[in-house]
Amino acid sequence: MTGLTIATICARGGSKGLPRKNVRPFAGKPLIVHSIEQAQACAQITGVYVSTDDDEIAAVAGAAGAIVPYRRPTELASDEASKLPVIEHLVQHLEASGLAIATVVDLQPTSPLRTAEDIAGALAVFAETTAELVVSVTEPSHNPYYTLVEAQPDGTLALSKPAAFARRQDAPTVWGLNGAIYVWQRAAIARAVRDGFWSVAVRAYAMPRARSVDIDDRFDFELANWLYRYTLNPDSED
Repeated sequence: MTGLTIATICARGGSKGLPRKNVRPFAGKPLIVHSIEQAQACAQITGVYVSTDDDEIAAVAGAAGAIVPYRRPTELASDEASKLPVIEHLVQHLEASGLAIATVVDLQPTSPLRTAEDIAGALAVFAETTAELVVSVTEPSHNPYYTLVEAQPDGTLALSKPAAFARRQDAPTVWGLNGAIYVWQRAAIARAVRDGFWSVAVRAYAMPRARSVDIDDRFDFELANWLYRYTLNPDSED
């Protein structure tokens, strides 16, 4: 399919883990602005579109150069609403206005440590494979073959993914979704909404753990701030 490559950012106003996190100052600017600027720095992306229900988020995003075409409907802004229908709603709105969209790069606003190079890298995987979706991943701190356990019906514990591997290095490589980047083939979004996330052909783009923090609560925020100041940007004065 021919068409544009756009970035979408879904940022609602409500947040129980860290109130107002999407506009909370991080490294000198509101958190969401980091994602907007990363998308703007990626040459393949033609426009950055924000779906929000919140006037302050909309104002901050607009001032940073993103397009906020509407306020998200209430039914798509609750704690129970999943993100895929939100993306589909936004893309359908843009298509109705005349845009021809081929690729959607969804960026989580709570992943400020990703880079424009990470986005370009995920787009390269998408272009070079038959993927309908490329997701950013990182090496997990726990391995389901050795350290993750589940409670059994009788209350005892068993490995989450049992297998007969005598050595850790013999086990299959596992990845953890870090939520930072999702590169979607446009047509695959509607199918994933209908049939589920894993109903499409998925490939991985690997990121280091230091750039994979997803800010959900105060601990995540402080960890990301420390990584930014002392590991990823040690010359920063923020």
